[in-house]
Amino acid sequence: MAIELKVPVLPESVSDATIAAWHKKAGDAVKRDENLLDLETDKVVLEVPSPVDGVLKEIKFAEGATVNSQQVIAVIEEGAVAEAAPAAAPAAASAVAPAAKVAAPATKQDAAPAPAKAAAATPATGNDNLPPGARFAANTSGVDAAQVEGTGRRGAVTKEDIVNYASGKTPGVSGGARPEERVPMTRMRKRIAERLMHSKNSIAMLTSFNEVNLANVMAMRKALGEQFQKDYGIKLGFMSFFAKAAANALQRHPAVNASVDGDDVIYHGYTDISIAVSTDKGLVTPVLRNVERMGFAEIEQGIADYATAAREGGLKLEDLQGGTFTITNGGTFGSLLSTPIVNPPQSAILGMHTIKERPIVENGQVIAAPMMYIALSYDHRVIDGKDAVLFLVDIKNQLENPHRMLLGM
Repeated sequence: MAIELKVPVLPESVSDATIAAWHKKAGDAVKRDENLLDLETDKVVLEVPSPVDGVLKEIKFAEGATVNSQQVIAVIEEGAVAEAAPAAAPAAASAVAPAAKVAAPATKQDAAPAPAKAAAATPATGNDNLPPGARFAANTSGVDAAQVEGTGRRGAVTKEDIVNYASGKTPGVSGGARPEERVPMTRMRKRIAERLMHSKNSIAMLTSFNEVNLANVMAMRKALGEQFQKDYGIKLGFMSFFAKAAANALQRHPAVNASVDGDDVIYHGYTDISIAVSTDKGLVTPVLRNVERMGFAEIEQGIADYATAAREGGLKLEDLQGGTFTITNGGTFGSLLSTPIVNPPQSAILGMHTIKERPIVENGQVIAAPMMYIALSYDHRVIDGKDAVLFLVDIKNQLENPHRMLLGM
């Protein structure tokens, strides 16, 4: 029975998708739930599994083709068995048999190199654990990812690393003194560029700054971190403090939690916070819903789950929809100070930065304290400077007195 394989239903905000990679070819056997291809949208890479066991009978669109929601992209013959490849090996063996009889018997030393050559022809690779784009690039170019130096987060190997290695443009491989390569933007990178330009050109954006003494937060993490991990199975990080502080402050400063819709301003009575996560394809912002109702453990677990899904290509489109406010942490990369860009239709974004010990005056004494600069970029059409400054001061007061968050103050 012929089964049509269709593009998954795409949300209204995503009009089409591009076939990034086929993992099977026509005539191959497929198993139910086995990933057949990767679809790249403006926001995420979607895996399309086989709905049945059988044989991939026909592929209607090649890699790089643009397809729409519910469009038929392949046909699977349910229950069919793939045809066996012609047995060419025995014939080849019989053809060389006479020569083998004439040749002198091979010694153990003469025969030893043969297995080594065979092994070299099919090296074991670690390509299966790569993100979809990097895995496809490695498999098509015959590159073993274990031999590639990764430039992604925590040394992860990216698609660009594979491409550069295969073309001889990384250290250890011969290449020109001034190499160049023109690579088309991915759909996600194009979408990021479009949104950033839209934000720059359509928003009256301004950034306010403050600094926070994180000594009390660090002391709380040190005192309670071990017990927290035992009780909840997740580490107590800095992000939960900032997310909870932001949720509390957004409830007290509703203009910062607003969004613009045409000539209207929508004031949200809930706080859905987008958390910026870096991947090898670009920055994505999955959304934590109703953070004002969440505890620290729920926040930490939600962020950890999203970070893992983002780097493994497992984010769903609905994970990226909505959001009333964004938090981005450039401090993980060592950023001391920056002006983050607002993510429309949101009206504000909070930027975290690296923690540095700096001299400050406390009770008339100069002491060294773990300080962080924080930045709030905001849409001045909706948020006045007073609201922005008071919001940052609210964040600062909560983080310097973290017990206030536990009391909802």
